[in-house]
Amino acid sequence: MKSNDLTVIRGLAERVARLAELPVQEEKRELWRGLNAGRPSRPMVMIDQICWNEMDVGDELTPRCEDPECRGYETELRRILYRWEHFPVDMVVEPFIRVPKAVHNTGFGLEVVEHTSVGDPTNDVVSHEYENQFRTDDDLDRIASPRISHDEAETDRRVSVAHELFDGLLEVRPTGVDPYLSLWDPLATWMGVENALYAMVDRPDYVHEILSRLTGGYLSMLDQLEQQGLLSGPQSLVHCTGAWTDELPAPGYDPTRPRTRDLWMFGLAQMLATVSPQMFREFEVDYASRICERFGLVYYGCCDPLDGKMDEVRMIPNVRKISMSPWANQERGAEEIAGDYVFSRKPNPAFVAMDGFPADEVRKDLAATRDICDRNGCPLELILKDISTVRYEPQRLSEWAKIAMDVAS
Repeated sequence: MKSNDLTVIRGLAERVARLAELPVQEEKRELWRGLNAGRPSRPMVMIDQICWNEMDVGDELTPRCEDPECRGYETELRRILYRWEHFPVDMVVEPFIRVPKAVHNTGFGLEVVEHTSVGDPTNDVVSHEYENQFRTDDDLDRIASPRISHDEAETDRRVSVAHELFDGLLEVRPTGVDPYLSLWDPLATWMGVENALYAMVDRPDYVHEILSRLTGGYLSMLDQLEQQGLLSGPQSLVHCTGAWTDELPAPGYDPTRPRTRDLWMFGLAQMLATVSPQMFREFEVDYASRICERFGLVYYGCCDPLDGKMDEVRMIPNVRKISMSPWANQERGAEEIAGDYVFSRKPNPAFVAMDGFPADEVRKDLAATRDICDRNGCPLELILKDISTVRYEPQRLSEWAKIAMDVAS
């Protein structure tokens, strides 16, 4: 390891470690625990899925390390420090660094065949056109069952490197798989959204067979991860929201062999936004429930508007948080949720992408959500995400953060 890389990493890690020691970190964890238990002190605020390509105006994010592995840690540390400095909202700086175990998953045996269109070459947000790989009955046999294996030697090597970089500053925490088990996101990339939606109408039995095989594959994958002790330990985040809770891990927890019931899981079926509640139940809920019932807690939804499908969402086991996207009817969603779940509001990221930053409109929008949830007794979190652009004006996120924290106070 080059001495310059070690110096850079340890300098950044020392700054992160000092932040992690601040009393405010445990205060924020406790606020998240209260929200996730349905006893919030106030709404919680997060900013996630940031257009990092537009953030490095002051050279704060420019990497200095030469080694690719060191550069990965450097990027992670710089982003933690950047967020804390410019828009911390309710983030928590943890006193450890996660080192991913070398887990190999063979997957379902299908490769994505796509064409992309790029607007900003520095941005990883691009347009996709997917080729349909499910045209005949024989194509069903292309779906393989995932096989999980662990390269222990590679994990040991990664952990050894991390100890050299972080010992005395941050705890090194080897971490297994944090499951993301959507049925419809991968299916959209294998068929294309339009083809998949038409197939639900024209060939429902065919689609059910695909979903059945995917669900069975996911359940087998979870069995293998549990048996090999390759699931994640306690989570700080689930997708884009705080995961701190007193309810997990479940009784009987063994940190060397985590179980699905010790973890949060998140599920979503964004491309089913336009189908009826009945079809949503038939093609999503009935399958996703078999997966979600294994987990301790579930965060459900993303960009899909679920305000008109709450009867069906309630059928999914262990749900604790429900996404209310920019396209949801908030009044209806809050009336349906009441105090039973966390109202996970996703304010429209278009506010930070306009010609100018409309501060008054942002405040009005966030205050309207807060008032709706107050009237209906909904625990509330405000999660700004899917930020494709801020017009290369990163201060917009700082302004949004200040407004959001003021509204939430």
